[in-house]
Amino acid sequence: MHTPYRSDPPVVLDRREGPHGEVVLRRHGDLLQIIANGTFLMDTSDGRSERLLVDAAYDALNGRPRPSVLIGGLGVGFSLAHAAADPRWSRITVVEREQAIIDWHLEGPLSELSRTALADPRTEILHADLVAYVNGSFAGANGAPVTYDALCLDIDNGPDWTVTQDNESLYSPTGLAACQARLNPGGVLAVWSAQPSSAFDSALRNAGFQQVRTEEIPVARGVPDVVHLAARAA
Repeated sequence: MHTPYRSDPPVVLDRREGPHGEVVLRRHGDLLQIIANGTFLMDTSDGRSERLLVDAAYDALNGRPRPSVLIGGLGVGFSLAHAAADPRWSRITVVEREQAIIDWHLEGPLSELSRTALADPRTEILHADLVAYVNGSFAGANGAPVTYDALCLDIDNGPDWTVTQDNESLYSPTGLAACQARLNPGGVLAVWSAQPSSAFDSALRNAGFQQVRTEEIPVARGVPDVVHLAARAA
C-alpha cells in the first residue's frame, strides 16, 4: 500500500462525505488512489500485499476443501479479484462500509479491476461496517451469524494505526473473540498491517488463537508490510 513518488499532482475523480468522514478517489498518473479523511489508504500500484493476505489464509487452512472467505474491506479490489481468480474458494463475501467505494467498483474507474470478480456467482458484496458485522449485527437466513473458514481483514493500516477510532475495538479482546465466533473450527484469521505488531501477536494468543505468526511482504522502502495469521482451535 505504498505509493511510488510522482512529481505530477493527483486529480480528484470523486469526493464523498460518508458516515465516517470524507472519502476521495483520485488518479495519480496511471494509479488510482483511495484517501480517507486525508489519510492515504491504498492504490493500484502493486497488490502483492492483498494477494498474500488471501493466499496466506488459504495456505494456513492446510488443504481444507472448498473453504469460504470473508474479506474485510473492498479497497481497490485486489483481494477480491485474487480470491475470485482461485476456483478453490467456494464462497467469497466482501464487507465494505463506504458506499462510495462500492459505487466506484460497480460503475466507476475501479470496475476495471473488479468487473470479473463481481460477476462471479461466488461473490457477495455487503454494504456494512465490518466491526458491526463481525459482532453479529448481521445474521444469515436462519437468524444465526454466518461463519467462514477464513477472515481476511484489511480495513486499517494495521492494528496499531486504525483509519477511524471505532475500528480499534476490532483488535481488542472483545473484537478478537467476535472474530473467533465468525470462524469455523480450525478457521484462519489473517490481518494486514503496514508494520509488524508484537502487541497484536500477544493479543491473538491471549484471545485463544493458535499458530500465531506473521509473514512479511517486502516493500521498496522502509519496514516490510506483514500479514498476521492465527487459527481458531479445531
